[in-house]
Amino acid sequence: MCGVRVAIVAESFLPQVNGVSNSVVKVLEHLRRTGHEALVIAPDTPPGEDRAERLHDGVRVHRVPSRMFPKVTTLPLGVPTFRMLRALRGFDPDVVHLASPALLGYGGLHAARRLGVPTVAVYQTDVPGFASSYGIPMTARAAWAWFRHLHRLADRTLAPSTATMESLIAQGIPRVHRWARGVDVQRFAPSARNEVLRRRWSPDGKPIVGFVGRLAPEKHVDRLTGLAASGAVRLVIVGDGIDRARLQSAMPTAVFTGARYGKELAEAYASMDVFVHSGEHETFCQVVQEALASGLPVIAPDAGGPRDLITPHRTGLLFVGEFEHRLPDAVAHLVPIAALRAGRPAQCAGPQLAGGLR
Repeated sequence: MCGVRVAIVAESFLPQVNGVSNSVVKVLEHLRRTGHEALVIAPDTPPGEDRAERLHDGVRVHRVPSRMFPKVTTLPLGVPTFRMLRALRGFDPDVVHLASPALLGYGGLHAARRLGVPTVAVYQTDVPGFASSYGIPMTARAAWAWFRHLHRLADRTLAPSTATMESLIAQGIPRVHRWARGVDVQRFAPSARNEVLRRRWSPDGKPIVGFVGRLAPEKHVDRLTGLAASGAVRLVIVGDGIDRARLQSAMPTAVFTGARYGKELAEAYASMDVFVHSGEHETFCQVVQEALASGLPVIAPDAGGPRDLITPHRTGLLFVGEFEHRLPDAVAHLVPIAALRAGRPAQCAGPQLAGGLR
């Protein structure tokens, strides 16, 4: 069987680390493993920063200029150029994969149409929801109008969760299909628990409640302030971003580890007792899936991707409204159950939590 040539136009890619760039890396790994060819078109680092890689694991990365728009996103936005069209024409793809298309993806979509190449657009970022988090004048209605236009031009739209798929269909976007994601259960597992790390985080032995993610307005990490102030648990926040200094000032008793990757990230998850995700603008929420694979009960808002991942009162809790006020009681309910799973093999984590949370 001949390999397929896939051009990936990624709204975000390494060195930026987020749900979009992580999913693109996984797609590249799969394409390489199954004998297909790939080209990545992605934003370069902003002016003044170190030049981003032009080759990733043997895959060429064509970079376009990027600009920072702090009132829109914490990430650099790629600006489409005519060189992008030439790069696509030279690669001669069989299909163009648009990873979370917005500005750069729109340019990639038109380039593909000009070349007569089919497109698959993956809706991965809740931009309409983010608009309110950043306090920008672009309303959700205007954002949806843009994405309706963009996705109607694509040959197929993929959504990572049931809630996202339903939202897109309700907005009149056609040809929507669900494309869920997997998790590396060899890496993210209860067996990665590190007792030395636990003692470092919580020398007084308090239960450890953790958050993993980008420290940016749309993640609403400030909702954890009351939990940190309660003194009943040790809050550990894994991640980095523009809100870090403000959050550290608001939660002086919390442990801020900075960003963690690979083995260190897996150890961080498994060394927690309860996992909390505070944002409701998640089209999938990979961190919730990684926490569950690590054997943790998870608390999250009843919105978006977590609805597919968390079974209420079996693997965690989903809240509608008043998240901050109900969080301490929810954590107190889950901590004794979480203690039962310490040291158990990964395959026992699910049934064990099911029995404890009924």
